Amino acid sequence: MNTDFVPNVRFYRWAQIPLALLAVFFWASLLDAESDQSQPAYGDAIVVASIADARTLVPILASDSASGEICGLVFNGLVKYDKNINIVGDLAESWDIEAGGLVIVFHLRKDVKWHDGMPFTAYDVEFTYKKLVDPAVRTPYSGDFERIKKLEVADDHTVRVVYKEPFSPGLSSWGMSIMPRHLLKDEDLNKTSFSRHPVGTGPYKFRSWKSQEKIELVSNHEYFEGRPYIDRYIYRIIPDEATIFLELQTRGADMSGLTPLQFTRQTDNKFFRKYYQKFRYPGFGYTYMGYNLSDERFRDIRVRQAINFAVNKEEIIGTILFGLAKVTTGPFITDSWAYNKEVKPASYDPAKARLLLKEAGWADEDGDGWLEKDGKKFEFTVLVNQGNSERLKCAEMIQGYLKAIGIRMKIRVLEWSTLINEFIDKRHFEAVLMGWSLSRDPDCYDIWHSSKTREGEFNFIGYKNPEVDHLLEEGRRTFDRAERERIYHEVHRLIYEDQPCLFLYSAEALPVVSSRFHGIEVSPNGIGYNFIKWYVPREEQRYR
Repeated sequence: MNTDFVPNVRFYRWAQIPLALLAVFFWASLLDAESDQSQPAYGDAIVVASIADARTLVPILASDSASGEICGLVFNGLVKYDKNINIVGDLAESWDIEAGGLVIVFHLRKDVKWHDGMPFTAYDVEFTYKKLVDPAVRTPYSGDFERIKKLEVADDHTVRVVYKEPFSPGLSSWGMSIMPRHLLKDEDLNKTSFSRHPVGTGPYKFRSWKSQEKIELVSNHEYFEGRPYIDRYIYRIIPDEATIFLELQTRGADMSGLTPLQFTRQTDNKFFRKYYQKFRYPGFGYTYMGYNLSDERFRDIRVRQAINFAVNKEEIIGTILFGLAKVTTGPFITDSWAYNKEVKPASYDPAKARLLLKEAGWADEDGDGWLEKDGKKFEFTVLVNQGNSERLKCAEMIQGYLKAIGIRMKIRVLEWSTLINEFIDKRHFEAVLMGWSLSRDPDCYDIWHSSKTREGEFNFIGYKNPEVDHLLEEGRRTFDRAERERIYHEVHRLIYEDQPCLFLYSAEALPVVSSRFHGIEVSPNGIGYNFIKWYVPREEQRYR
């Protein structure tokens, strides 16, 4: 199972499963970091099991969790979050904010080299910026960088960024991974072989990638923050949760996410207490069923509202997630200050759903139990990614709720890369059951603004609301926390009223890590932020 990891400071990822390594709040069991008295040692490998393969290792195109996790180990941004969720330097050792926030001057590290030995310079930052705003590059992250008026290279280690207007997520946006100009300046990023042979500045170097089997990285001994203790990072693709669990039981995997069933019942035994550490904390994302809003049926708001009333989210959470989730009503996680708690979830009310559908012209005209309109039955297909039993069971429960009100919903399961590349990017879908892993800053312009609907961008459902567009733009221009809160609360309210997707739940993250790994620190930023400090004592190492 993939442990969804958001490596950059604020970028979104399509999530195969809820966020598992980074979260705002943290709860752990079977771990007492303060009592760890073992000696750090270099060596060993960590085997991470994932249900999905990466799509690309070009970081500005890496919009899914698997790709993002690998890119986060191979590349660096200019800034990152520390363990207390403060923005600190990464490739930038410091910065100055000038002209009331309109200008950021980054002072870059002078001791950084690319994995091929070439020096990292300000020209790599300039190159990355130009590719982010190049309309020919299919990146979903351009929105943050289109706000830049100009980017100037003052010298090899100084970059001056001038914004067109105040931009509150400006500093955090530079968590975007920086790419090597000397390798990519003549490449088409949409087609480059670099996507499978990346060269970064990060703590791990790329070694190999065998599609649908594994990606292997090796530690960067010259990493500017110090050599990582763990020598190898092996990302195994096992597209079935039950098979991943068998690998955990034979200690063939060191790290994975657990399903709620596995967490609550199947790992509460002597074996797992001895060989693994379990963690539980709020996930930084949510699960939803998104509609293709160019479909005539889903353009009718009454239909979308009816589906919302027809689906019992609390029953889904109790049945599938064993209570380890919260019903969500909008585009932010439930613990965020941007989440509008005044927006209450619609009650489970099939009668109201039927009434709304009748108002929209849908009726069972031939008495066969299925709704029709203009001679056509109301039936559609929802796409679900392979290997995620939680999502599949959720789809099956939704299927039952909709059948009860006369809508036939079919379920199609697809391999993750195929789902994104062939169906989502090309808008070849009617509905899709997916998840978002969210940034720390509540700015969600790239997901909900009507301008972000090109191939490869995040508003693939085609949502458009001029008032929401205006508020999202205002939220980016505002630095005052109270005013931003007011803006995003209104964004939340409007989006929930529009029901462009069926908001379902925000699930807790349930990762498990082999007990032989030491140095894992509990913090407000979860556990993954200090991965280069994890280690295995010499006598416990399994891989040479």
